[in-house]
Amino acid sequence: MKTTIDSILRSAVIAALLVISLLALGAQAASTATENADALIRKANDVMVTGDLEAAITIYLQIPAPGPEGDEGQFASSRMQAARLEFAVKDYPAAIAVVEELLAVYPDNIEALQFRDSVKEAMLPQWKRLMNDTIKFMPHLLKGSLMTLLLVVFTMILSPIGGLLIALGRIGDFKAINRLCWFIIWLFRGTPLLLQLFFIYYGLPAIGITLKPIPAALIGLGLNYSAYLAEIIRSGIQSIDQGQMEAAEAMGMSNWQAMRRIIIPQTYRVILPPVGNEFIALIKDTALVSTIAMVELMRTADQLFNASFNITVLGLAAVIYLLFTTVFTFTFERLEERVGAYEKR
Repeated sequence: MKTTIDSILRSAVIAALLVISLLALGAQAASTATENADALIRKANDVMVTGDLEAAITIYLQIPAPGPEGDEGQFASSRMQAARLEFAVKDYPAAIAVVEELLAVYPDNIEALQFRDSVKEAMLPQWKRLMNDTIKFMPHLLKGSLMTLLLVVFTMILSPIGGLLIALGRIGDFKAINRLCWFIIWLFRGTPLLLQLFFIYYGLPAIGITLKPIPAALIGLGLNYSAYLAEIIRSGIQSIDQGQMEAAEAMGMSNWQAMRRIIIPQTYRVILPPVGNEFIALIKDTALVSTIAMVELMRTADQLFNASFNITVLGLAAVIYLLFTTVFTFTFERLEERVGAYEKR
């Protein structure tokens, strides 16, 4: 009986030792495989630095799949690097084949899935890629362009009113108002619009005045363009012969009535071209409001470009800006023709 027990114990010890030996051999083999994979990756990196991409791809593909002889991280990184190199040399089918090899082992690898989609998109004809990019980006750009258009329209409404009041103050007889209007023109024409937007949005909170992006943008654009239009309107008013004012006063009109009925209507023909130029510049200047956290056309394009690094989005934004400026240009040209129609008779 004792002999039987001793025999069983010896067998158990031998079995345990055998299992331990096998585990040690497996660990050693895995360690050796890992070291070999590391050596292959270093070798491939060194070869890639020399510019021999084909040789580097060959070495990357020698790294085995995960298992008794392979490592998960090394396998995935080596296949992705090989796929990128195939993509770099424009061998798109080979790049997809390498990625498919990785996805066969790890079908949920997000990086590999996204890279495969990118390669398939690169294989499309140029016109189809452009069409796909347009369909992809245009809805976001149009949404941002609505904000740009809103800023332009409101500034076009506010700034002529502000410019007219400042211009009348400049040519009036009240010295205090005259000097105040001169100071407004001097300040807003003499400093950059970007600095003015920064001061209104970031600087005013220091004195307890906090504005949201849209009001801050409208105030900044409105004041800046009112200052520029004030000088245009003032020069237009002063270009009208002084005798017309005297004739209007002789007919019993007040100064304000003469301005409203006689002088100001005649300035339209004179001031319309420079005013049109200012409003066309306004369309492009609205891009500056992106610096105060407003999501308009330029900021939308910048965000999309930073996310995709696709130059098409910038081209589409440029097309929208050109469309806006073209519409405004033809609109003001038509207005100039109508205002100056009597001179062609």
